[in-house]
Amino acid sequence: MRLLQIVPSISLIYGGPSQMVRGFAQGLAAAGAEVTVLTTNANGDAGQPPLAVPLGTPVQEENYRVRYFACSPWRRYKFSAGLLAWLYRHAHEFDLAHIHALFSPLSTAAAAVARDRGLPYVLRPLGTLDPADLQKKKRLKQVYGRLLEAPNIAGAAALHFTSPIEAEVSHRFGASAPDWVIPLGVQPPIPVPAREGRSILAQLGIPQDRPLVLYLSRLDPKKGLDLLLPALEQLAAQGCGFHLVLAGGNPQDPAYERAIAQRVQAGILANRTTLTGFVTGTTKAALLQAADLFVLPSYYENFGIAVAEAMAAGVPVVVSKGVYIWPDIAASGGGWVCDLSVDGVAQSLREALQDSAQRQLRGGQAKAYAREYYDWSAIAHRTLMAYQTVLSKRPTVSLRAPRLE
Repeated sequence: MRLLQIVPSISLIYGGPSQMVRGFAQGLAAAGAEVTVLTTNANGDAGQPPLAVPLGTPVQEENYRVRYFACSPWRRYKFSAGLLAWLYRHAHEFDLAHIHALFSPLSTAAAAVARDRGLPYVLRPLGTLDPADLQKKKRLKQVYGRLLEAPNIAGAAALHFTSPIEAEVSHRFGASAPDWVIPLGVQPPIPVPAREGRSILAQLGIPQDRPLVLYLSRLDPKKGLDLLLPALEQLAAQGCGFHLVLAGGNPQDPAYERAIAQRVQAGILANRTTLTGFVTGTTKAALLQAADLFVLPSYYENFGIAVAEAMAAGVPVVVSKGVYIWPDIAASGGGWVCDLSVDGVAQSLREALQDSAQRQLRGGQAKAYAREYYDWSAIAHRTLMAYQTVLSKRPTVSLRAPRLE
């Protein structure tokens, strides 16, 4: 099976979606597919230089290929006329395309090209059909959705959602396509030697004599930092011991990133918080390894790659009901689920921080659940089965994919 994975960027600066496409492509290739990722050299929207990669030619990764194209003419929107021209010429060489992101000019145009060339395609919205997300630039998205995305949805072989809640709440602009509910996968972090881990924490100025609460995600208003910081301020005022690590940045909104830093530094959390900026590699692994608790109180999160990564590392999690895999966490006993309120976040954090035995128990349960349900190999095989229903179907056969429970 010859597959295309099309995504506006796979730069790690964009966080979870980029990491996911790399892991997804590797898993599909390991399961026997021939995978090519089509993407751009975009590397942030705030003046960062583009990725230093060969353009237009295949770059061999471990078991799949990536073709990068220059962002042109709209770099800010990760658009690439060259990528679309290549897709138009070569669509006939592939069996199916999996297109990641809606309301992105590149993804929107790629779906239209695939439809024109007779290439079956699957759309993964990445949460862009969530009613909360549609409130951003509401009028523009209403017009864009009805004129451009509705035909793409109607022509899709399926919509790939990563949680049942995402599928349930997503708006379709009057169009319909079968739903696939297939979660994302994660790779468990490679253990960091104890001495090296302690050295990394020391270099970052992170104390090791109190519970470490880790936030590892983009610094963005949707992530619920306006709930998390006041909740932790409550706990600090009550004498609860902890140290917060805010590991993340926001190259698309540096003003918000600065505002969060100023908020922390001006209050009671100043000497209880380390802001590391964006982390990856050994530093990221060391933070996960040292964390006593992971927290993400998002207002809406179609999956939550960072949550799944923490679970895979054996870290118990505190998440809001805006993180759409919260039923998995509740069922697995892998952490605490809180309401979307300051008091709700504070209550769950207080309970977790005051009971180290429960943290250890729930961390083990989180790791076991992630090993079984967020494993790339199992997800890749299920996805290939779903692809096969598209390629082998007759017009009257349903396209609904097997659902991972």
